[in-house]
Amino acid sequence: MNFRHKCLNSCTAGAIHLVFCEEFMINIPKGTKDVLPAQSYKWQYIEDCARQVARQFNIKEVRTPVFEHTELFARGVGDTTDIVNKEMYTFLDKGNRSITLKPEGTAGVARMFIENGLASSPLPMKSFYITPCYRYERPQAGRLREFHQFGVESFGAGTPAADAEIISLAHAVFRYLGVQNLTLEINSIGCPECRKKFQEALKAYFESYREQLCDTCKSRLERNPMRILDCKSPVCSEIAAGAPKILDYLCDDCRAHFDAVQKYLQAMDIAFTVNPTIVRGLDYYTRTVFEFVSSEIGAQGTVCGGGRYDGLLEELGGKPMPACGFGMGIERLLLLMEAQGVPFPEPKKCDVYLVSMGEAAQVEAAALAEQLREEGLSAQFDTVGRGLKAQMKYADKLGAAYTVVLGDAELESRRVNLKNMRDGTQTELDLDDFVGAFQSIVLREALAALDTSDLDEADISTILGGVQN
Repeated sequence: MNFRHKCLNSCTAGAIHLVFCEEFMINIPKGTKDVLPAQSYKWQYIEDCARQVARQFNIKEVRTPVFEHTELFARGVGDTTDIVNKEMYTFLDKGNRSITLKPEGTAGVARMFIENGLASSPLPMKSFYITPCYRYERPQAGRLREFHQFGVESFGAGTPAADAEIISLAHAVFRYLGVQNLTLEINSIGCPECRKKFQEALKAYFESYREQLCDTCKSRLERNPMRILDCKSPVCSEIAAGAPKILDYLCDDCRAHFDAVQKYLQAMDIAFTVNPTIVRGLDYYTRTVFEFVSSEIGAQGTVCGGGRYDGLLEELGGKPMPACGFGMGIERLLLLMEAQGVPFPEPKKCDVYLVSMGEAAQVEAAALAEQLREEGLSAQFDTVGRGLKAQMKYADKLGAAYTVVLGDAELESRRVNLKNMRDGTQTELDLDDFVGAFQSIVLREALAALDTSDLDEADISTILGGVQN
């Protein structure tokens, strides 16, 4: 916070009163970011595209609370992970309950699935979400303390085909948006049985480097050596580079599952590389794990990550059930799209600005704007009492496609001049039939601008009005 001349007085109840002697300004918390109008349309485009792809896969949206009981993440994400040990926003509420702002989306959706008895619904149950998440990390490009994810979860399918379909969905989002040069890296971290031997091999390997490990990894060595592979410390990362690889310890079933996933991806024409070092940062993963990685946005190059987590529902108190999914970082995706110069559709601007002169004209403009909006058009009128020139200047700044001037003469004659702000041409219209006539003009202009070969694929909802379904 950036305060000027503030006084602190403690009251008997233990609260702190702030008495501000001069004007003050409260700054945004570190690691968060405002999304301004100049950027919000890009967010909306990404979110709309993600929803469109989800609809193509017949996946429905779910929404879960932004905070949950801390135990959900301690049990689901894993108490040996950096997320739980170092990064969660946890606090006691007024009922003395430990509450945590969600650091990721999967655990909350799994809790929702169990609590609402969705295991009895047709399976597999597939759902998607767009949600804010919170982790206390050192802010940098592509990594904020409040960030947003598009995520997909599938409960009830344990086959390699389910893994491949989830990967193909993420791949489809990138393709739909026009993102290029992403590398899909996949790995298998096996099942609990084959991981036992791998954990033993890791422990033996890292034991010889115990004194060089960071304090966190020293504790991990006893509890979960696999988490050392995910450590961000340069020293630990260098040591981990020579550690045993999980692919050498897969059981026959896990090996067959991983081979089948690769066959499905090849059949879907989705390029990939096998990266045996991927373990993901969450304890609930089993078998297939994957990441979509870019080299164009710096150190935080993982744009999407996911995999299979067959043991999560049981760990959270539900019946054993296979599951898989992914989380895609919207901030990183936006950063990548801007770095690649991927075009975004221009934000919808004002279709018509109704300039009014006098109180009666302003009332008429308000009524006309309401009628236009009901038809899905974007209309604005003066609400601050500007003069004629100031209103025209404001309409130009808004990028209004058309303007109409309403005054006493127009109200009396019931005739108005519609001005095209691009070329200055004017068309006289009947005020009482203005909405229908204006729709016809806008539609004709939009169709004239289209290549006739594209008409069959044209979405008429994008031609008229600022409201799109």
